[in-house]
Amino acid sequence: MQFSEQWLRSWVNPSISSDELSYLLTMAGLEVEETTPAAPVFSGVVVAEVMEVAKHENADRLRVTKVDVGTGELVQIVCGAPNVAVGAKVPCALSGAVLPGDFKIKPTKMRGVESNGMLCSGKELGVPDEVDGLLLLPADAPVGVSIRDYLGLDDSLFTLKITPNRADCLSIKGLAREVSALTATAQQPVAIVPVAAVHDEVRPVTLAAGKACGRYIGRVLKNVDAAAATPEWMRRRLERSGLRSISAIVDITNYVLLEQGQPMHAFDLARVDGGITVRFAQAGETLVCLNEKEVVLAPDTMVIADDSKALAIAGIMGGLHSGVTTGSRDIFLESAFFAPEAIAGKARTLGFGSDSSFRYERGVDFELQRDAIERATQLVLDICGGEAGPLTEAIGELPVRNDVTVRTARVARVLGISLSAEQIGQTLSRLGLPYQATAEGFAVAAPSFRFDIEIEVDLIEEIARVYGYDAIPSDAPRSRLSMLPLPENRRPRAQVRHFLAGRDYQEVVSYAFVEEKWEADFAANLDPVRLINPIASQMSVMRSTLVGGLVDVLSSNINRKQARVRVFEVARVFSKTEGGFDQPEKIAALAWGPREAEQWGSKAERVDFYDVKADVEALLSPRVASFRRASHAALHPGRCAEVVLDGQVIGFIGELHPRWVQAYDLPSAPVLFEIDFAAAECAVPVKAQAVSRFQAVRRDLALLVDESTEVAAMLDSFARVAGPLVTEVALFDVYRGKGVEEGKKSLAFRIQLHDMTRTLTDEDVEPVIAAMLAVVSADHQASLRG
Repeated sequence: MQFSEQWLRSWVNPSISSDELSYLLTMAGLEVEETTPAAPVFSGVVVAEVMEVAKHENADRLRVTKVDVGTGELVQIVCGAPNVAVGAKVPCALSGAVLPGDFKIKPTKMRGVESNGMLCSGKELGVPDEVDGLLLLPADAPVGVSIRDYLGLDDSLFTLKITPNRADCLSIKGLAREVSALTATAQQPVAIVPVAAVHDEVRPVTLAAGKACGRYIGRVLKNVDAAAATPEWMRRRLERSGLRSISAIVDITNYVLLEQGQPMHAFDLARVDGGITVRFAQAGETLVCLNEKEVVLAPDTMVIADDSKALAIAGIMGGLHSGVTTGSRDIFLESAFFAPEAIAGKARTLGFGSDSSFRYERGVDFELQRDAIERATQLVLDICGGEAGPLTEAIGELPVRNDVTVRTARVARVLGISLSAEQIGQTLSRLGLPYQATAEGFAVAAPSFRFDIEIEVDLIEEIARVYGYDAIPSDAPRSRLSMLPLPENRRPRAQVRHFLAGRDYQEVVSYAFVEEKWEADFAANLDPVRLINPIASQMSVMRSTLVGGLVDVLSSNINRKQARVRVFEVARVFSKTEGGFDQPEKIAALAWGPREAEQWGSKAERVDFYDVKADVEALLSPRVASFRRASHAALHPGRCAEVVLDGQVIGFIGELHPRWVQAYDLPSAPVLFEIDFAAAECAVPVKAQAVSRFQAVRRDLALLVDESTEVAAMLDSFARVAGPLVTEVALFDVYRGKGVEEGKKSLAFRIQLHDMTRTLTDEDVEPVIAAMLAVVSADHQASLRG
């Protein structure tokens, strides 16, 4: 909201500067986004009257004028403006004046004729003006008075960022009430006196939507001069509040909106058939609005209608057909209260809004309508003339305001300062909150203009605002701090991140809200957790896997010509469970491009499954995970495995499915994994162990097995029978070719045995090797290769 400081100070004028007022409002919760001067700095410009105009003897477009500037002598000034004329009141920059841009005025000769000043346009003074030529002032402008004083140019324009709960401050009246409370300065509000009716014509009002429209007041004004000029003071205040002047009647309704906070509208009575009805739109009903847009009205949209048609969209915008023009003679002035929930969201649906809808959506004082229409009536009569009729009022369901109790002890506990009951009572009075004293504090009657006061803490917040947030002492907390214990079986979270960063991965953070297509593609999840009110159409569901975000990051990097991408993310995923939701924390990583960054010491080889598998094994070390062939919606069917740790599946690893490589326009497939973060966070406590002084024994077994036999399964079989002497079993060679029949492969395992107390003999080793050979022969039909 933008407003003129001079206008506000005409209601309440505390003894503080503009900067102090700005700080005060901001600290009270009404954030001042910016303050700008109403006009740039200039000096030496006064109101002048043109007394003589003669043609310049040496220039067709110049005129030689003589003007009265209030000194008793006429001043000769050469002027080229097309609208200079005898009797015109205009700004005159005297000799020695300084105009915006540090432009200094001094006596000069123009085409041989002496000129002792300059007649000014609005543009030259930095004042908005649509006239091509001099800024023409009203005929009653006093000659010789400083133009800055006459036009009130020593003014500041405040722009406030008002939160939705403070709709009461969307007017000069509301801001004056707030400043008065904050500074304990008396207000000088505009006196509103009911206008006596001089004719008896009325238009009956019917509330067919009484729950949505709590109050509707109307009045017929006859024989008005709608073509009358808007007074300069009103035009100035409207323009400094961000509204342009349109016509006298429209300007008056806008002025009351800004001054009182009550949206209003005026209809051309000649275009209203019969009475006024507030109802919901009929199916297929249309209306051409004042912005010349034709809209098809939805059944839940409230309209103001006559006996035959809709005249306006209630609370949003009037209709073009029934709007007041400069030719209107009789008008119907309306002032209404609409429930916020009946207006909220309608402007967004229609694709346009208004100052009225902005206020109605947040809540308008439901006791304000009569004062507003009386104020508007008086302004119409003063500016446009006419005759006022009686008020017609219809009342529906108005909001019920309950008492809110605030306890003195609770105020002290929440704010951390001790305020007496007398101080709290004075604060409530300054805020315009009527109350009754109780044994524990106060019972406050929430006024009609404060929709945001509903519970005790709302009142405590009001007390804090008026007392001053910056006046509350900022005492440092006094407490004992101690380090939380970190169990040996859990690694610090930062250590997990640092580990992956040390393996050349970079951490990313992606949205938990994702596109529904991602869930179907990467998780085969056709029933994701849906958002009721998504921030964007492509972010409508919650992710159940981190794969989509990593692929999106990869695509973005490839589009920016990155040749190597290694990223990871730690975040929660979301899925439905029986009777609720599950949101476990996962850690996922993706690698794409060369195995190593470009360098001279190694060939450029593409990262593969085993590179990322090594990263997973290192991440989980010293615990040993196993990898079983699996299938996953996001991964290549032949290059995918599930990660198993301590008998539990903790995640998956593999290469992205060719289908998604093509669908997401990737040059080649990345390799990625996703596992439970709890598994990565788990640590094995360190156990000290002596180093054996005796030599280890190694045996190699070259075994022939079927091509389909998995190494992991064979290692599991070895582990089942390996005794305490076996310290390592590892695959070191795979052979297919000459000497190995078709459909078979040769797997060579290294078996290392060790004892802490003695050197092992063949009698110790051979039974162990025999048992291991027997178990793989039984489980996997393995045989020694000859």
